[in-house]
Amino acid sequence: MTDLVLVAGAWLGAWAWDEVAAELRAAGHDVHALTLSGLAERRHTQPAGQRTHVRDVVEEVERLGLREVVLVGHSYAGVPVGQAAGRIGDRLRRVVFVDANVPVHGESFLSGWPSGHARRTIDAQGGYWPPPGPEEYAGQGLTDEQIAHIVGATPHPGVTLTEPAVLDRPLDELPATYVKCLLDGDEPMPAVTALLGSDRWELVKLDTGHWPMFSQPGALARVLHEAAARPRPT
Repeated sequence: MTDLVLVAGAWLGAWAWDEVAAELRAAGHDVHALTLSGLAERRHTQPAGQRTHVRDVVEEVERLGLREVVLVGHSYAGVPVGQAAGRIGDRLRRVVFVDANVPVHGESFLSGWPSGHARRTIDAQGGYWPPPGPEEYAGQGLTDEQIAHIVGATPHPGVTLTEPAVLDRPLDELPATYVKCLLDGDEPMPAVTALLGSDRWELVKLDTGHWPMFSQPGALARVLHEAAARPRPT
């Protein structure tokens, strides 16, 4: 079967993928959930910028000697994962963006949406972006226990959100699946909509919220299983 590298979004670590990873392993895949520098069990590592997170993904693929790998990025992690996908060359089978931001060359994660509050919070919190309070997760299909896990996660290194992306290869040239979670809005963001015009990209919709690894792990695992089975475009 296929190797998958799973990277969760802001505040989260490899632990966020536990249920999805179990489903994928039961289906025969080799799964490698990755915690980015500065988060979860790696929160005491070197100060992490976005380029550090791109290197985290590339180095994991190289360290494990992976071929025909599917890179999966959720939310914020779509930005470093999308950049890493263009840097691993013929090792890449497909990249999957799970309700994720996509990297835009020269722009940061915080570009393109009203981010003043986030920037002020990062400044006030010594360079870190803490998880929002429980009220911010209403209507996303999460249990109180799941919300508590996210709220109690690691504050996110702020510089990773403000550094501009650097694309070595246009994203529309990569074989990609975009998973849109409908409780977080019916339509993908404009940068994603533009990319979906490529014949190498496909759109999959899930009727759940922004954290499907918690709210619908089985459904998300099936989407990833099907994405991994797609032939590499010629």
